Amino acid sequence: MNDRKLRVGVVGLGFAGRTALEAFSELPDVEVIALAGLEKDLLTSLGEKHGVPHLYEKWEDLIRTEGLDAVSIGTPTQLHAPIALAAFERGLHVLSEKPLARTVAEGAAMVEASKQAGRVLKVVFNHRERGDVVALKHQIDEGQLGRIYYAKAHWMRRNGIPGMGGWFTNRELSGGGPLIDLGVHILDMALHLLGEPQVTTVSANTFAELGPRGRGSVSSAERPTVDTLGSKFEVEDLATAYLRLEGGGALQLETSWATYRAPGDNFGIELFGTEGGAKIDVQNYTNDDTLRIFTDVAGIPAEVRPATGAGLGHRGVVREFVRIVRSGEWEGHNGSEALLRTEVIDACYASAKAGREVVLHG
Repeated sequence: MNDRKLRVGVVGLGFAGRTALEAFSELPDVEVIALAGLEKDLLTSLGEKHGVPHLYEKWEDLIRTEGLDAVSIGTPTQLHAPIALAAFERGLHVLSEKPLARTVAEGAAMVEASKQAGRVLKVVFNHRERGDVVALKHQIDEGQLGRIYYAKAHWMRRNGIPGMGGWFTNRELSGGGPLIDLGVHILDMALHLLGEPQVTTVSANTFAELGPRGRGSVSSAERPTVDTLGSKFEVEDLATAYLRLEGGGALQLETSWATYRAPGDNFGIELFGTEGGAKIDVQNYTNDDTLRIFTDVAGIPAEVRPATGAGLGHRGVVREFVRIVRSGEWEGHNGSEALLRTEVIDACYASAKAGREVVLHG
């Protein structure tokens, strides 16, 4: 493969699929040779824009494209496992949108198939590629915060239910609401920054107060009534979870698609360490002035505001995926880390349903 371009197929024409298509198309050592999606006009226009020779409505046809090396999955969550398993059967590498899958069982099947095929499985956790997260990770690795014993991470929206009445709000298709959609991002961000500690127990609550009444859509024009929803609102619209970590640490997660709070779509994390603290606060996806480091200077409380830049986001994930595939060093890149996130999310839903703490390890 070192003497030719990596040949990629992209499945899905929504935000995730289009973002991946743009990122792959920018790389000189990659050629997008196939694109699949159900929206015919969009499929044609994207194919023409990026010079993609093979266009399909069905992902099954894309998988069989001659000469394909890898597949990028940007579809609703229920299709992640079927597409990935079919790709591994044909000896293809896989880049999948988050979450890995709807359930641990599906995710475990994907990881095992990756191992058996000897091919790469990488999941798009793009927020760890933000400039502020990269800068904070460097500070942590340098020991500036000491031992981090407590963390709080959140992603909260005032009105942000995606596709009300569509697949996002159907439990069978999505696997859940904001906890699996947004919560998996902040969970990944937190565990990544904390050095991948093992989660020992979880205690969670989920709520569905606004969505079932047709409230909380992205815009007022899209807000249906309870009588006009395409399908029932079957998932939560707010979730909170308390995670105990190995070594005695703890992590609090809070996420919502819709709740009565200040307007905005805001996420971030706060870390408390033995030698310092830190906070990332992102308001409506901004990249400016989002990171704070809290420390002492000569015994006086001090706050540092590093200039971080936007970071690479999705492009960083795509570039790393391509680098790994082209390196030929594929062992260990099998989605196992993403599966750990799915295990935690599954345990959170189980805890909320049972009304008690759930033990993962220990």
